Amino acid sequence: MTVPDLVQLPFDTDDGFGSRARIGLIVLESDQTIEAEARMLDLPGVDFYHSRIPNSLEVTSETLTDMEQRLPAAAALLPREFDFDVIGYGCTSAATLIGADRVTAAIQGEHPGVPCTNPITAAVAALRALDARRVAVVTPYTAEVTAPVARRFADEGLCVTAVGSFLESNDFTVARISPRSIAGGVRTVVRGADCDAVFVSCTSLRLLASVMELESEVGMPVVSSNMALFWHLLRLAGIADGIDGLGRLFTCRRAP
Repeated sequence: MTVPDLVQLPFDTDDGFGSRARIGLIVLESDQTIEAEARMLDLPGVDFYHSRIPNSLEVTSETLTDMEQRLPAAAALLPREFDFDVIGYGCTSAATLIGADRVTAAIQGEHPGVPCTNPITAAVAALRALDARRVAVVTPYTAEVTAPVARRFADEGLCVTAVGSFLESNDFTVARISPRSIAGGVRTVVRGADCDAVFVSCTSLRLLASVMELESEVGMPVVSSNMALFWHLLRLAGIADGIDGLGRLFTCRRAP
């Protein structure tokens, strides 16, 4: 049987995916949550492109800071040719311990001039945009890892009035903490606390699908690591859309 002659087909091109914004996101190898929650934003023309960075399942100060040396390689897996509008690093505790400036430097070494953020930097910007001054904090981490997160807020001029933790050091287990347990943790820390917002730290914790109901119950904004990171990435990329149904933060169009 003979093969027919190959016919060259004409084509044109368009902007493809990410016509409004292409967002790069460096995700922990062990993270089971951030990509699923990013899909819930569902903004036409805004697309996320992910790279994974190796990390230890056991969350300690040492395993978190060890990721700094692996950040450039993870950033390099996001192709420069995609011309990213912004790039985020999806680890709250590691960004806190490594330092936001060092995280940005590691990413911008592969993507010069591209704006960068991370969950702790984004959380500070988000809480300020919500006019929060007194913050309760919920984490899954050990006391050793939780303390620097609370100190970072204090260093930024926010008053941390209550802190609670599930005290779980295994990231695989953290991703399986139920939304009901997370809501229970939020209720516990705000009970009797003088606060006007709650921050739920860790990109593995699942909150986005249930945040509206929880905010209505506690009567104040509740912001997770993923929510803050997504919001900050969008605003840095010039996307000011409000998104209904995903909590008070996403109705805040104020630029960071």
